[in-house]
Amino acid sequence: MGDSLFDELAQRYDAWFESEQGAPIFAAEVECVRRLLEGVPRPWLEVGVGTGRFAEALGIEEGLDPSRAVLDFARARGIRTREGRAEKMPYDDGSFGGLVMVVTICFLDEPGAALRECARVMGDGGALIVGLVPAESTWGRDYARKGREGHPFYSAATFYTCAEVVDLAAQMGLGLDAVMSCLFGPPEAEVDPCEAPREGIDESAGFVGMRFRLG
Repeated sequence: MGDSLFDELAQRYDAWFESEQGAPIFAAEVECVRRLLEGVPRPWLEVGVGTGRFAEALGIEEGLDPSRAVLDFARARGIRTREGRAEKMPYDDGSFGGLVMVVTICFLDEPGAALRECARVMGDGGALIVGLVPAESTWGRDYARKGREGHPFYSAATFYTCAEVVDLAAQMGLGLDAVMSCLFGPPEAEVDPCEAPREGIDESAGFVGMRFRLG
């Protein structure tokens, strides 16, 4: 993960969530993940917690991230934090009931290793929720283009299709259990605050949340 990038741009990254463009996108993604977390046993861990925006909104107790700068923000939001990488988590086997990775997998050096670690630290009856901007969506293509043009965050990202993530998770012993989609308009359109997430993978969606369980 480009943790040095987030160290340098932590303030800019965090401010986006309250911006005119970012706030409605963030709200839609939070609701999508919230629905997938219903019934998932605690405690919860966000892998790639960043500045703690999602963890705070979703009531996630603990966050892991390699960037010290963003962890300062997360701690200020009341999140218990650990510095570390998703590919080698500093937790014992079966430590968490719920794990969340929101737009994290695209910044990982070894996404397969990270999913394997999620499976390891997941307790009985637990679940992993992966939220991503699908590479095949108009949003994914737009972000990838911006990355090629030098966008400071998207240039460090590798976008994956939903099928690629499902296949990779299956290799690590994680089966797809539920899916929610949101952000159905094009990236340049204003997000409808009344728009509700839909079950399943919607090809028009700019954000897809997938819940995985062991076995």
